[in-house]
Amino acid sequence: MKGPLGFNADDLLQETLAMQRKLLDGLKLLPSVDDVDYGVTAREEIWRDGKVALYRFVGAAAPVHSTPLLIVYALVNRPYMVDLQADRSLVQRLLALGHDVYVLDWGYPDRSERYQTLEDYLLRFLDGAVDQLRVRSGGPVNLLGICQGGVFALCYAALRQHKLANLVTMVTPVDFHTPDNMLSHWARQVDVDLLVDTLGNIPADLMNASYLMLKPFRLNVQKYVGLLDILDDKAALEDFLRMEKWIFDSPDLAGEAFGDFIKQFYQGNGLMHEGVRIGEHRVDLRQVTLPVLNIYAEQDHLVPPDASRALRGRIGSTDYTESSFRGGHIGIYVSGRAQREVPGTITDWLKERT
Repeated sequence: MKGPLGFNADDLLQETLAMQRKLLDGLKLLPSVDDVDYGVTAREEIWRDGKVALYRFVGAAAPVHSTPLLIVYALVNRPYMVDLQADRSLVQRLLALGHDVYVLDWGYPDRSERYQTLEDYLLRFLDGAVDQLRVRSGGPVNLLGICQGGVFALCYAALRQHKLANLVTMVTPVDFHTPDNMLSHWARQVDVDLLVDTLGNIPADLMNASYLMLKPFRLNVQKYVGLLDILDDKAALEDFLRMEKWIFDSPDLAGEAFGDFIKQFYQGNGLMHEGVRIGEHRVDLRQVTLPVLNIYAEQDHLVPPDASRALRGRIGSTDYTESSFRGGHIGIYVSGRAQREVPGTITDWLKERT
């Protein structure tokens, strides 16, 4: 007979025995699990400025589309979330669809980069990479900016639009003050000058802890309890470990650029009232008149949908498209559904504008 909670002592016993079997199987399986890594696609370095490198991904066939597609990721994580593994790789899907795909790797800043600025990142590194691709291709570049990299791409387009053909932004915040943006609520309370003066570069562990505490039970407890369910599944276990390795392989952040980004975007919400300056240059999104595709994730807790949708009406382009996909901030790159839908959406949109 079932108790008031819908189970009885026998149910508990069977569940306990099943868990014991999984733990025993896991203890046998774990020694056979190889070290996991991410970034599965072959690549070649074609340009470098200090620690910042531009890589070209090498596909199985020659590109069909002649315009280079440059991926710009955030500073806070490594860019290979877009190339996590063979069956979860936005890069491989784009290559298979005929694109000539590149990624800008920001590297791992050390104390010598403490005073690196947003102007360095946008008008030295990103601009240098774009110029390199323009020389190689003989024409403008398609830019794909992701998360903070999408913010960089928007600012860059406002300042150097003549070098670009089309702009795609993914999970990119524009309005940093939406009510559901918990990360922004925290960042607005930080004395960022004191933080940077005290720490210099911002440690990666501090940033990771901040992200984990946005969903403390889900990301610190539930995820690892769920690990018990896959201890006897080698492929699933390797997938889990690969994601964990990516999450915690995070660079420290150059102090000057970090402080400026927090103050101008998270605290000042500068994109919403033309209050952003990159060095001596004022960013006016109305200067962005090239075609723009804005992609956001419907269950994103880091960049809520309203934060991305705020781009509509703020740029000068009359060719603006929004696309949303089910999933979270990371799932939009690695889920099976996203793998089927997102690369094709980008490709179809770009084809119409070739």
